[in-house]
Amino acid sequence: MWEAIQDRETGRIRSNSFANRFKSRRTLSLQLDNRKDFLSPHRGSVNSLQVDLTEGRYLLSGASDGSAAVFDVQRATDYEASGLIAKHKCIFTVDKQHESGHKYAISSAIWYPIDTGLFITGSYDHYIKVWDTNTAQAVVDFKMPGKVYRTAMSSLAMSHTLIATGTEDVQVRLCDIASGAFSHTLSGHRDGVMSVEWSTSSEWVLYTGGCDGAIRFWDIRRAGCFRVLDQSVTQLGVRPPILKHTSVSSKSAKFSSGGQNGLKTLQSKHGGSQNIKGSSSAKTSVEKSRQKRLHPGMLSTLDRATAHYGAVTGLKATNDGMYLLSSGSDSRIRLWDTESGCNTLLNFETGRIQTNKAMQLATSDDPALVFVPCMKTVKAFGMWSGRTTLTFRGHYESVNTCCFNSSDQELYTSGADRQILVWSPGGSTEGEMVQDEVAEDKDDWSD
Repeated sequence: MWEAIQDRETGRIRSNSFANRFKSRRTLSLQLDNRKDFLSPHRGSVNSLQVDLTEGRYLLSGASDGSAAVFDVQRATDYEASGLIAKHKCIFTVDKQHESGHKYAISSAIWYPIDTGLFITGSYDHYIKVWDTNTAQAVVDFKMPGKVYRTAMSSLAMSHTLIATGTEDVQVRLCDIASGAFSHTLSGHRDGVMSVEWSTSSEWVLYTGGCDGAIRFWDIRRAGCFRVLDQSVTQLGVRPPILKHTSVSSKSAKFSSGGQNGLKTLQSKHGGSQNIKGSSSAKTSVEKSRQKRLHPGMLSTLDRATAHYGAVTGLKATNDGMYLLSSGSDSRIRLWDTESGCNTLLNFETGRIQTNKAMQLATSDDPALVFVPCMKTVKAFGMWSGRTTLTFRGHYESVNTCCFNSSDQELYTSGADRQILVWSPGGSTEGEMVQDEVAEDKDDWSD
């Protein structure tokens, strides 16, 4: 640790690289935190977890008993064992006893991305409700045609306040908080939609995964989906770097422009048979343009490609928006290139994955890890290698959700055992510095 600090003081490494090195070291040392305990008020399986996107301080949870709770991650409410164990009780909870509470299980609970004044819950009672955090009262509610599996809001949205909802109905509905009504519906899936995820690079792009095994890309400004992922359309590994790609494309553009000028001069000089060949090529180009001009709704219904052999249970976009992770009831995890829509053929060393309910995946940037619930354990896979880096064991029942707090490098997991566990970095920086000092002062002959 001292060596890294000395390198930073002398200017050998930059501040960003120093911070990334420190964060990656903390992330790779995650273990069950015995000094931080969340006192869960839930009496059922915890189905959803999310840390607010503004402060990274408040944890929102939703459970199968119809209750939702908010915890303060940074400030404990009580201490035990002479202050060694921090007890975190919920700040407030909303359950069935509330006048506006859900009657059945809450499947999704998310924060309003701009501030912590609102949060949204989706339930099996066919309702999506928007809550005021200060008053703990429901402000807006939306009646859905079936059970609500998952809800999502875009963290980049500046022009809309839409809630994307996946239900047991085949249509994806967009709920507008500002108007309190449905904006429009997205039709294309042949079965219920179990997972929805907004793009992290565009506020208009939405990813949906259905029980029909299809993953569809939508631009909410137009009708129909513009891409359906096919697991048989593949590319080996990740895409090439952007700089090399742009340099090659610029060179090819220069050569192509010169070639087009040469072709124009040749066509002006010569005629006859070359005009006939040009007419045949023109016909093919017209046919291709006609295929492209098909109504996008028709394209979405005609395309029957599947991304998984079974239901798509989870979706997670990387923070740079270049890749999309998906999990399915076939116990497979796949990494997709969002630009080309190709399967990268990355082999994740997965075990058994739940097949009957939606899952919540989590990712970290540096190092690039994917946290996946695998029955009673949680596994962290390398995003570019697929190998198991860490394995977390602590739950007594199957794990449903993973939530990574990038500001504190902490992982929160919950499952059917009604518990919310905290996985924190193993050692503090002060402890590491003290160990380094003791190691330097020790002699070979000292006891």
